[in-house]
Amino acid sequence: MTEVRDRALVDAYDLLKGRRSTRRYRADPVLDEDLQAVIEAARWAPSPHNAKMWRFAILRDPVVKTRLAEAMGARLAADLLADGQSPEFIEKELRVSRRRITEAPVVLVACICDEGLDPYPDWKRQLAEQTMAAHSLGAAMQSLMLAAYTRGLGSCWMCAPLFCPDTVVETLGLPSTWKPQGLITIGYPQAWPEARERKAMPELTFEVH
Repeated sequence: MTEVRDRALVDAYDLLKGRRSTRRYRADPVLDEDLQAVIEAARWAPSPHNAKMWRFAILRDPVVKTRLAEAMGARLAADLLADGQSPEFIEKELRVSRRRITEAPVVLVACICDEGLDPYPDWKRQLAEQTMAAHSLGAAMQSLMLAAYTRGLGSCWMCAPLFCPDTVVETLGLPSTWKPQGLITIGYPQAWPEARERKAMPELTFEVH
């Protein structure tokens, strides 16, 4: 554990390349000091207007996590059924989704909010403000997951709330101005996953002349 905690001292590229999306965690509860440290890292992420247009709901209670997993699962099942997927496929997807939420010691519900957004009379600029908030949240989530890695914690970003934000808000009793964008599961990993292949640089960039 001490060796893992010392990773804060490694080269930045080792940190960026070392982080993994972790989907299997030990049952050990996450230490309060570790959880507070990773959320503190998110606080220092860049944000338009320095407004921090995001909020995190912290889920540790197994009953709450189960309630969220079941509510989101019901929406997922309805969508997959409408897509014409088989009952067997739907059951498998629900089982995986439920396990990822309920077995994680901590689940953070990442939301954007209207607080800090500049008001505009036209929808185009207002939509741009909403997009800026989403960009800000993405930066905060990345900072949080990198900080988690330095403390020996695994994490995984789940985008499912984007498909049922109203369900998440209603199930958890969140403020109506919060707009769920994703979940981050956090815990001490059973094992660090192997690195997955990344796209080659030429596929990701285009130099303009």
